[in-house]
Amino acid sequence: MAIAFAAPVAIAADAPEVVQTVCSACHGVDGNSVAPTFPKLAGLQAAYLEKQMREFLSGKRKNEIMDASLPALKSADLTVVAAYYAEQKPAGGTVSDEKLAAAGKVLFDDGNTTSGVPACSGCHLPTGAGNERYPRLAGQHATYTAAQIQAFKAGTRTNDKARVMRAVAARLTDEEIAAVAEYIAGL
Repeated sequence: MAIAFAAPVAIAADAPEVVQTVCSACHGVDGNSVAPTFPKLAGLQAAYLEKQMREFLSGKRKNEIMDASLPALKSADLTVVAAYYAEQKPAGGTVSDEKLAAAGKVLFDDGNTTSGVPACSGCHLPTGAGNERYPRLAGQHATYTAAQIQAFKAGTRTNDKARVMRAVAARLTDEEIAAVAEYIAGL
């Protein structure tokens, strides 16, 4: 499998060294990844970011790139990286397909009562800002969001609390996943 890396980024003087040397190539020094397969980390809750990094390190969550990159970090670095990216200003996302995003808005706001899909806004808030328990989604790349929902649906991502995302994703069609991911990108 080929691994593609994002274009080089300018390094901010105030970014921790570990962000400059390990994280910025994929996630951007400001946490606003330009590559649609790498998540935007800016504005995500620090506790969520640290939890994800610790779960990559423990093997509870898997990703080839993270599995190769994270071992270079010390335990104390995880807290520094999480705090730094949580403080960064999230860049807005873009919508490529307005019709698809409109269908996604309905799912995000109201869910699908026929299939038992709850509204995404119930956990991630109407603005997609999230909270201490559920992560910020607003502006996240549609490609990344759809891939994560698909991973929950397939059971290849299992680090959700109380299986909430796996239960929700199992009820979503591929079309619904694409729609809600497109809407989230524009939040």
